[in-house]
Amino acid sequence: MPRDSSATKARLLDAAFNEFAAYGIAGARVDRIAEAAGANKRLIYAYFGNKEQLFDEVLRRALMAGAESVPFDAEDLPGYAGAIFDHLVARPDLMRLRLWKLLERPTATGPEREAFRLKTAEVADAQQRGDVAREMEPDDLLTMVLAAAQAWFWAAEGAEAEEGDQRWSPQRLAQHRAAVVEAARRISEPKSTPD
Repeated sequence: MPRDSSATKARLLDAAFNEFAAYGIAGARVDRIAEAAGANKRLIYAYFGNKEQLFDEVLRRALMAGAESVPFDAEDLPGYAGAIFDHLVARPDLMRLRLWKLLERPTATGPEREAFRLKTAEVADAQQRGDVAREMEPDDLLTMVLAAAQAWFWAAEGAEAEEGDQRWSPQRLAQHRAAVVEAARRISEPKSTPD
């Protein structure tokens, strides 16, 4: 019976995501990735090259999934921030993966730079139309919205378990989300002009 290479690649990428999120690039082991995927470790090198290239593909795949799950709307930056927050609540391991990228592969380029450039251009267009505040440059405004959406995951309270659990209570989660959306609204809402 022929093997399904696309299914094997998907299993390897899923296993690699978990391994990289937990251990970073330096700490990740291809043996563990292959074992978790139920595949021969030689396939990792055949399909992806080296461990850094595998990490890059894992990150690219995660970013694409995030872009599909969280559509960008320059005219609704508070809604975008809330959707990012929700996505990160569902996948907190994404923040760890991103941190490993910043620590271990800061100069590696990927789809992030181009995606940010395109979103910044949309923010600039929305500012020109008067739909978004003009007090900040488009890239600064987008950076601040993204920072608000991710803030709880970097903060000590977000990193620590609440009452021994690994998740926030539903009430605290709703408070955090409301704060994220409100912060994004305050910095992105156009100032009303007197008549």
